[in-house]
Amino acid sequence: MRIAITGATGNVGTALLRRLTDEPDIELIGIARRPPPPDAGHPYDRVRWHALDLGEPDNVPRLTEVLRGVDAVVHLAWQIQPSHRRALLRRTNLTGTRHLLHAIDEAGVTTMAYASSIGAYARGPKDRRVSESWPATGVGGSGYSTDKAAVEALLDGVEHDHPELRLIRMRQALVFQRDAGAQIRRYFIGRVLPVSWLRSGRLPVVPRNKRLRAQVVHAEDLAEAYRLALRGDASGAFNIAAEPVLDGPVLAENLGGRAIPMPIFLLRMLAKAAWRLRLLPTEPGWIDLTAGVPLVDSSRAQQELGWRPRHDAREAVRDLFGGIAVGAGTGSTALRPEPRARAQGLNRRPSPG
Repeated sequence: MRIAITGATGNVGTALLRRLTDEPDIELIGIARRPPPPDAGHPYDRVRWHALDLGEPDNVPRLTEVLRGVDAVVHLAWQIQPSHRRALLRRTNLTGTRHLLHAIDEAGVTTMAYASSIGAYARGPKDRRVSESWPATGVGGSGYSTDKAAVEALLDGVEHDHPELRLIRMRQALVFQRDAGAQIRRYFIGRVLPVSWLRSGRLPVVPRNKRLRAQVVHAEDLAEAYRLALRGDASGAFNIAAEPVLDGPVLAENLGGRAIPMPIFLLRMLAKAAWRLRLLPTEPGWIDLTAGVPLVDSSRAQQELGWRPRHDAREAVRDLFGGIAVGAGTGSTALRPEPRARAQGLNRRPSPG
């Protein structure tokens, strides 16, 4: 079985490579703007790499040739930084996806698994779970959610026009693992939190609000969901999230801090100011997204894929913050560790389980 993975060097891609390299009958093709260096090590050394920018129109013919003879494509490539350059992000996220779909059609690929997100859903409840039938029309104010919803709409058209293509949409929660520690600090935290807090693996203060309830999944468990979907014959959308739901009190308990009541408008105002001052890398729309996105039910993945997470949400959070504390990463450019971690070899410690 030949599987091509776009964005194969990132958080989810690295976890998926680790999982699939254990499968002796699978040949892996990695597609990334910046492939890993030759000495990147496991799991990158078991992959045939192609340096391709999906957003570049001139690369579509080459991409088509790369995909000829491939049984399935896993589309993970997604850009969230630099958040101040929306046109650049949409070039990768929307235009790049259109280019990939064209190449898949031309190459005759019959299966595609797309890394969607629970962030593609419209605003919804925080006191009950929704199924995959909830509208995937996005949360206003969040560029990430708007783009994810736009791709969902694009895939609706593809399903209608190409019923022969088995299309899998993984609507995954926030994805955590230790080796993403340095990347998540660069992409989401920046200079807004003191380094001493991050190195301690603790957060003294956590905002508490009834709308600030979120779901996560460990990267290892998400990778297993992809493997099960690729090995099976199911199609359509699957919610992928672990228990329990995370809120201020749960995070405070697990990260050694206090949950402090905070209105959403105040939290967004602070985030917007920090983003404009270039202290916070992520757009303030992530506050809107966290407060707006509904809680999801993962029953369909459990029943149709046989998926069961090995890590609960609290384990995933502790694993991530352990990685943030030491600047953990891997040999890929996307997940490169912080210099301090690289020098001490801390990035090579395995994840729990």
